[in-house]
Amino acid sequence: MSEIEIRDDRAAGRLEAIGDGDEVVGHIEYFVLESPQRALVPVHTLVEPAHEGKGIAGSLARELYGIAAREGIVVAPLCPYVVKWAARHPDEAPAADPALQKAAMEWLTAHPGRF
Repeated sequence: MSEIEIRDDRAAGRLEAIGDGDEVVGHIEYFVLESPQRALVPVHTLVEPAHEGKGIAGSLARELYGIAAREGIVVAPLCPYVVKWAARHPDEAPAADPALQKAAMEWLTAHPGRF
């Protein structure tokens, strides 16, 4: 694989890493929380086994935070990978308010079939 392109499919709630031949090699599933404030909430990160170890998951996490910054909103991560990535990159991934994290978890619990 030479390079990846990251595409945001907001309607599907997926940030996708696209490799050669338009193949999806990884993705982050997320939703947009509207209340108590607007936030991107990543729930799950997956990289196809043949593409693991190439920095794809980190690139996806970095782009998710970049999108949030460009939109002037925050990220409230529920995905364990994104939580760990954010802890390692505090300069790129500002911590979300605990009340916002709680609201994101409550939304996810109220919508069990979504993810």
